[in-house]
Amino acid sequence: MQVEVITNREQWNSFVEAQPTGNVTQTYEWGELRDSLGGDALRLGALESGELHGAMLVIVGQAPLLHRPYLYVPRGPVVADPAGPALAALCAAAGREAKKRGAFMLKVEPNVPDGDPAWLDALHALGFRKNRFATHPRRSWVLDIRPDEEELLAGMKEKWRYNIRLAGRKKVQVREAMQPADVDTFYRLYEETAKRDGFFIHPKEHYATILRLYGERDAAVLLLAEYEGTPIAGLIAVRCGPVTTYMFGASSNNERNRMPNHLLQWTAIRWAKARGCTLYDFRAIAEVLDPKEDLYSLYTYKQGFGGYSTLSLETHDLPYNAPLYWAYQRILAVKRARDQRRHERELRQREAAGHSAKEAKTAVAATTDRTGA
Repeated sequence: MQVEVITNREQWNSFVEAQPTGNVTQTYEWGELRDSLGGDALRLGALESGELHGAMLVIVGQAPLLHRPYLYVPRGPVVADPAGPALAALCAAAGREAKKRGAFMLKVEPNVPDGDPAWLDALHALGFRKNRFATHPRRSWVLDIRPDEEELLAGMKEKWRYNIRLAGRKKVQVREAMQPADVDTFYRLYEETAKRDGFFIHPKEHYATILRLYGERDAAVLLLAEYEGTPIAGLIAVRCGPVTTYMFGASSNNERNRMPNHLLQWTAIRWAKARGCTLYDFRAIAEVLDPKEDLYSLYTYKQGFGGYSTLSLETHDLPYNAPLYWAYQRILAVKRARDQRRHERELRQREAAGHSAKEAKTAVAATTDRTGA
């Protein structure tokens, strides 16, 4: 098994999109986002007789406070059989790259179900250890979109069906929008949403680049919801093989009672069906389905569309420098504890401001997926 840096976009995407373990964050285009994702990108391919048997898109990141590089494989590697030679060959090649760059660990988050014994055995044999702090949220909400539209609507909660139709009755119109001015419009809405709900967003060029790169092969859509010609909400979705993933959502502080976000999701589902997709991935929800957890509000919103939750395998790290890795773990634990305290404080503040406990936990659910990308 030979490992090479792959520069052929069609070859790479054809393999990644055909594999059950493929994911949008392992497609060729994702590596072109390296400036906003934190560092350089490598596309390592395991080949036999010129045919790809494994792919690993590696982002070279910088650990906070330590200011030392590490290698991160978002929702990868993409390998059909973890017990085969491809996974070991890819990890060995990543180790050589880590040595050249002074990286202190390799972090992988395979796009496979939690508890998969073949993957667990293979990663353990290669020296990986579990990391309880995931970089990419492990639990997602997904919807099988193979049924016809009437059946999909019937599978939603009654209030969600009502809101989709209500948006139409309240004269909300949704259109596909791919012009530069439309990206500007979406970003203004996204800034408004981020300020309202308190989450990080990338510079506008990040989202413009996603739409440009994936749009070149009809694998991305920007939808804008408008009322009387004024944009009031937006959504970006990206396709990878049979799966369309809801990536980013935004809404204005005005006209929210017109329920544009429900209609946007329904339009994105229909867009995905029209391109032959079989699954619509709403992305992250709370890993533990407990109202006290951050991202639980996203669960209460997304599950109304029907579907089910999936839980991915734990994050696994392969340390190359034990002292640095130990320090990284301590820093990460402190940061996650701080984030949890902040989340609990925000809930208390909302309740103190007069919201019910339920309203406090669902206040941002319909407007955005705060996980970003």
